[in-house]
Amino acid sequence: MSKTFPSFTTARAARPSALAAAVASVCLLWALPSWAFNSGSTGADGALNPAVNTEIQLPPSGILNYTTINIPAGVKVTFKKNALNTPVYLLASGNVTVAGTIDVSGGNSTDTGTAGDGNQADDGIPGASGPGGFAGGVGGRDDAQSRPTIISGGAGLGPGGGAGSYTRGNSCYGGVYYHYHGKGASYATKGGSVYGNGYNCNDVNDFGIAQPYGSPALQPLIGGSGGGGGQGGVSFPGTGGGGGGGAILIASSNTINLTGAILSNGGHAGRIAGTGAGAQGGGGSGGAIRLIATTISGNGSLSANGGCIYSGNSNSIGGCGIQFHGGATGRIRVEGEAITFSGASSPAYSTDTPSSVFVSNLPVLRIASIAGTTVPASPTGNNDVVLPANLTNPVTVNFETTNIPPGNTVKLRVVPSYNDFIEVLSPAITGSNASGNTSVSVNLPQGPSTLQAITSYTVTVAMGESLSRFAQNERVEKVEIIAGLKASDSKARLITISGKSYEVPTSILQIAGFKG
Repeated sequence: MSKTFPSFTTARAARPSALAAAVASVCLLWALPSWAFNSGSTGADGALNPAVNTEIQLPPSGILNYTTINIPAGVKVTFKKNALNTPVYLLASGNVTVAGTIDVSGGNSTDTGTAGDGNQADDGIPGASGPGGFAGGVGGRDDAQSRPTIISGGAGLGPGGGAGSYTRGNSCYGGVYYHYHGKGASYATKGGSVYGNGYNCNDVNDFGIAQPYGSPALQPLIGGSGGGGGQGGVSFPGTGGGGGGGAILIASSNTINLTGAILSNGGHAGRIAGTGAGAQGGGGSGGAIRLIATTISGNGSLSANGGCIYSGNSNSIGGCGIQFHGGATGRIRVEGEAITFSGASSPAYSTDTPSSVFVSNLPVLRIASIAGTTVPASPTGNNDVVLPANLTNPVTVNFETTNIPPGNTVKLRVVPSYNDFIEVLSPAITGSNASGNTSVSVNLPQGPSTLQAITSYTVTVAMGESLSRFAQNERVEKVEIIAGLKASDSKARLITISGKSYEVPTSILQIAGFKG
């Protein structure tokens, strides 16, 4: 038997200006459930009981250790991202009461042209992400000659970032496909892309649709991705994509009572208007909300919806979802020994008994250097490395791996701020499981780019029969664990001896005793 473990990493590069990088890995820790859940909070941060709207600075780890949490009605709590843009982890040794609002939603991109604030310097700026999420792509610049290399929008960031606009014509199978709009970001479902008459475009022929990622179990925890930027016009830029919703985990050793709201929505693409204006970006995807406690109660609301695009210069939302350019919904997870929560959830939440708050034992794939310049071991994603102005293509990108068998390959994806992405495949990883390496040669475009990489590998498993109960009683041949950016994005897929595929939450495999 075998199971496949993909691992991802990402870095952000710029020619000739700054290069930044972020590192990600796969987490594989399978543990039997505990009947006396302990959040792990040390209580070092005391009690959280704000009386007014409050923004909390996240520590470098993203972990806040409280004794109790009480958010009163009428009070909103938000978070200021740390340098590594980690998710929010709220741990409480006592009760958690949310009568007000906790919000980690992504931001909207700025309005553009005459729909904007009169400050054209901010036209085309994408929406920022919530903590643990990913920003939208920039709007294409304006150009009187409409040169594709200038007016094309940039792709959104994250494993489900929406593609930016591109100039390839608009007709598609009798319907109308508007290539000049940025695409919506994906998460629990694929991102939105089609907007116009007919809606008859075929996904196979539709370039760059963002595919679903992540696990319903939200282990590891990852936020939403950014929408793609819209095409620039003759006189005004396009709007940027909406930011992805953030990622938040709230764990209590006792009770979580929610009568208010917890929000992790994707940001909207801004409005656009004016003669010679560009096009709109796509919506950011919703983020991630995970609640873990002994008891979870209340009648409040949970929301991780995708962002939309605005209609013309009005304040009404023009389109969401796959038939427009909206972002996908995120993921919501509720784990408790007793769950009496009766409130609204959009999308619907998945449930289980409490499982591990954190995961460990990480196979790691990281970008070690680009063009001979070392990427920091703990990059911030913002100007970590500077590439020389006289850089000559092609350049070499080096990867380092840990706990990944030699012989596998790495796919590198270069996503410029503007124009289409580039993909190249590396030679086989050499070295050992404990320490491997490989590299690729690639032409880096001018200006900022995001570099993402993925590898997968197979190892032996010996419990195919015991997992068959989750696969229509057919013996399981492979278990795929797919993980992604920033030790995030993980889901489990069971593949049977006949080739059928069944996706299950990783926590279900934990209950079955699967330990990877």
